[in-house]
Amino acid sequence: MVKEILASTKERMVKAEESLSRELGQIRAGRANASLLDRVQVLYYGAPTPLNALASITIPEARVLMITPFDKNSIEDIEKAINQSDIGITPANDGNVIRLVIPQLTEERRKDLAKEVGKYAESAKVAVRNIRRDAIDELKKKEKAKEISEDELRTLEKEVQDLTDTSTKSIDKITVAKETELLDV
Repeated sequence: MVKEILASTKERMVKAEESLSRELGQIRAGRANASLLDRVQVLYYGAPTPLNALASITIPEARVLMITPFDKNSIEDIEKAINQSDIGITPANDGNVIRLVIPQLTEERRKDLAKEVGKYAESAKVAVRNIRRDAIDELKKKEKAKEISEDELRTLEKEVQDLTDTSTKSIDKITVAKETELLDV
């Protein structure tokens, strides 16, 4: 039962790290990255469908995303969905493919995005600390119910703290990598 609590805690912390990676993937760094379009949903025959299910997304140049629909009839729907999304890039449609040219970021905008990355990282760390608190609360309940001893509780609390420290270091690595990517000209 105690091992299940530790396993669940570790799994939830890893999910928090993965969530941070997904969120940071949405931030554009002046380079073409197909993950910019992950959240774009196209209304295709009346059903919201992920863009990557309707088209292939390629990167022919460093700052260009090229979207080639599998069904040429859906090109207007795709263009409309991109315009309505929050990515802030106007698509160029030539009838066969859609091109998205990612504008070069200014130095000021890069610094603003780096601050935004810091905010995402801090909320991920808060999530990890909340997971730690939940795990420790569960362990204290086990100790109150006399399922584990006080010494075992201290040992397990240390293990939970070690998991938290590892997860926090991982979040820091992810954050530093994204900030480096943003501030790199």
